[in-house]
Amino acid sequence: MLKQFLPDEHVKSILDISPQQLKGRGVKGIITDLDNTLVEWDRPNATPALIRWFDEIKKHNILVTIVSNNNEERVKAFSDPLNIPFIFRAKKPMGPAFHKALQQMGLKKEETVVIGDQLLTDVLGGNRSGFHTILVVPVAQTDGFFTKFNRFAERRILNWFRKKGMLQWEE
Repeated sequence: MLKQFLPDEHVKSILDISPQQLKGRGVKGIITDLDNTLVEWDRPNATPALIRWFDEIKKHNILVTIVSNNNEERVKAFSDPLNIPFIFRAKKPMGPAFHKALQQMGLKKEETVVIGDQLLTDVLGGNRSGFHTILVVPVAQTDGFFTKFNRFAERRILNWFRKKGMLQWEE
C-alpha cells in the first residue's frame, strides 16, 4: 500500500531536472504541480530561473501542463504569462485531471512524467494513473492551510521510506 506513495525519482528542485535527461528517456511531456513545486504557494509569478528552465524545456520540444488543486484565478495568473496550459481544481490524487492533461498534450503515459512536491496528491495520483513520478523538495517551508494537514502524514511516510532505505530526502 505505501509503495503507491513512493516516487520513481526525487530531486531537490525542478531546476535540477534537465530536458536532456528527459529526452534521453523518451519523455515528451511534463504534468507539473504549481504551488511549492514551481514556486512558493504565495508567489504569484515565475522566478527568472524558472522562466529560463521553461524556455529550455520548450527548446527541447517537451510539452508542459500545470495541474493544480488551486483555483482558476491563481493558476491562470501564473500560467498565462508563460503561455502554459493548465488545469485547475484538479482534485488530485484523483485521476481525471492527469488523463485530461495527457489528452490535451496528445501524448501517452509512457512519454510523460508527473512532477510535484506532495506524496498525497502528486505522487499518489501520478502513480495510481500509471505515470513516472518525480518528487521535488517543496520550495517553501510554509504551506497553505489545507496542505499543512497533508504534510503531517507525508512526514510519517517519508520517514518510513528513509528507514527502509527506499528514499533519501532533504527537508
